[in-house]
Amino acid sequence: MNKIIIYQVFTRLFGNSSLNRKENGTLEENGCGKMNFFDASVLRRIKELGVTHVWYTGIIRHASKTDYSAYGIPAQHPAVVKGNAGSPYAITDYYDVDPDLSENVKDRMGEFEALLKRTHKAGLKVIIDFVPNHVARQYKSVAKPAGVDDLGATDDVNMGFSPSNNFYYCVGVPFEPHLDIMCGAAGPYTEYPAKATGNDHFDNHPGVNDWYETVKLNYGVDYCDFGGRSCHFEPIPDTWQKMLDILMFWAGKGVDGFRCDMAEMVPVEFWKWAVGKVKLAFPKLLFIGEVYNPALYRSYVSAGFDYLYDKVGMYDCMCGIMRGYTAASDITWQWQSVDDIKDHMLYFLENHDEVRLASGFLAGDAWKGVPALAVSALMNKNPFMLYAGQEFGERGMDVEGFSGRDGRTTIFDYWTVPALYKGYVDRRKLSKDEKALEKMYARILRIANTENAVNDGLFFDLMYANQQNAGFDTYSQYAFLRKCGKEVLLVVANFSGNDVEDELYLPNHAFDYLDLPEKVVQANDLLSDGKETTVLPLKADGTLRISVSPYSCKVYKFNV
Repeated sequence: MNKIIIYQVFTRLFGNSSLNRKENGTLEENGCGKMNFFDASVLRRIKELGVTHVWYTGIIRHASKTDYSAYGIPAQHPAVVKGNAGSPYAITDYYDVDPDLSENVKDRMGEFEALLKRTHKAGLKVIIDFVPNHVARQYKSVAKPAGVDDLGATDDVNMGFSPSNNFYYCVGVPFEPHLDIMCGAAGPYTEYPAKATGNDHFDNHPGVNDWYETVKLNYGVDYCDFGGRSCHFEPIPDTWQKMLDILMFWAGKGVDGFRCDMAEMVPVEFWKWAVGKVKLAFPKLLFIGEVYNPALYRSYVSAGFDYLYDKVGMYDCMCGIMRGYTAASDITWQWQSVDDIKDHMLYFLENHDEVRLASGFLAGDAWKGVPALAVSALMNKNPFMLYAGQEFGERGMDVEGFSGRDGRTTIFDYWTVPALYKGYVDRRKLSKDEKALEKMYARILRIANTENAVNDGLFFDLMYANQQNAGFDTYSQYAFLRKCGKEVLLVVANFSGNDVEDELYLPNHAFDYLDLPEKVVQANDLLSDGKETTVLPLKADGTLRISVSPYSCKVYKFNV
């Protein structure tokens, strides 16, 4: 099986051809990307990058300041919407598609179903968000199937907690957020009694840094019980069944996986119950969990998650290396700490929550991310994810509106992302450097999902054997071997801005573990388009002389 390479697209931004780019602009002023933009040629270009799965972020209808009431879609109060376009994680209808993404609002679900078919026809699989922890404050489903009760429709609002309620309530008091949240609203937003806020904020006055636009869903956990939280899972809580029905609805549409937002804020008992039922009906469907606490990783894997974000471990480590305050040798510790579940860890260097590699808040130069890309994509069998625009060096330094200049690409505003415009709307505007970076990404990612040594091979970390080696700088370089059958890859990554001449030590243990013969081999650098070959004398407890350019890597392939 090919290695999974996930391409995250923020659907609202991808393919937007407007060049207006007005700060805090409306849909009419700044435009919006559409699902129909993903035609056969665009999908083919994505696939040629080495991608296997596309994560279409923001498909399910969420809170927005754009008024679609003429189509029977309830308008949202602006005080509880972040930005003009709104957060894709403030869901207003789990059974509906975001109308911003459609050419014909009345046929928005049909357009999504057509996108699914086109993506599958292109040889790619589809991942969408499942947002289980919270919904928009004004959640109201207009697209739910017959016989489905809306969230909260049967709640007893006089109980702060009840296992049969879908929400938590602040009994007897109205929603009174801090004044800075309500500033600029045309009129007051009223909610009585107030519901608990999505980030486990259980009083009626969330602040500007809370997820004030959302309300927490109740899975049978009483977070405010005397003496600590208590669980009430028998009988099965009503929210469990409603969430299972939503998963089954989208799985029935033909999606191939769910990226589960803030999965660790939902009890693991629910996941074990729900994932088991979904996979019984759809055995190949993937569940990817956003879990940040390493102490919880194994419980969520045991509950049925196929992959978990490796954010607090590998991602943070890579960022530290690129910023210059973490040693490359720390990569070894990161993979070792999750070695028993390593195939379940999802590596990434960018996503919608994190700063862009090329931003002034991280590396400042997209090429500094190339060695991190090579190591992340080639080191193990687990998946790798990239965020659309990363392959062109998108900097994320625009002032789009709600979140300001923070090195991230906005998820709250209508906007045109410069790198995506050049990469997919008008490629004539791509610079020579941007084209070269895209080509490098494609080379590395194609190696990742086509080379047997990466997909099915053994892995041998060479760092422990080179810690005392004066000819190899373990602070700024990382090296490892992959082997499958007679095929071997030697990867040496240089995270520094200097040309390096390595004397890489090969321990006898590597020869025993990988069943390597001692011989002279002809090696081809896969990142040089076959133009660079070299002779490597393989000798147990011997060394190899290898030259690596700044912020680059060698991926030598040879046959034994």
